[in-house]
Amino acid sequence: MRFVLILVFCFLLNGCFLVPYKIEVQQGNYIDSSMISLLKLNMTRDQVVYILGTPLVIDPFNRDRWSYVYLEGRTGNTEKKRDITLIFKDDKLVRIEGGE
Repeated sequence: MRFVLILVFCFLLNGCFLVPYKIEVQQGNYIDSSMISLLKLNMTRDQVVYILGTPLVIDPFNRDRWSYVYLEGRTGNTEKKRDITLIFKDDKLVRIEGGE
């Protein structure tokens, strides 16, 4: 009987050390260096969308500012892989910020 209790106790104690599975998280627009190199100043918005896709964030107070963000990592521990901001004027691309 003592052996069974010790065995049950060991199984219960072992359950306390289990770590829950954390899924891989990928959010935002996947952007690599080759996509960024295709961007040129004076491109139209449609040309930019064709290369990078729809922006993750369009600033509601400034429609000429688009942000592309890509996050990667495990649940609760994501890190920013890429952050690009595009500035338009008269529907033409005038500035590219970020992109490291």
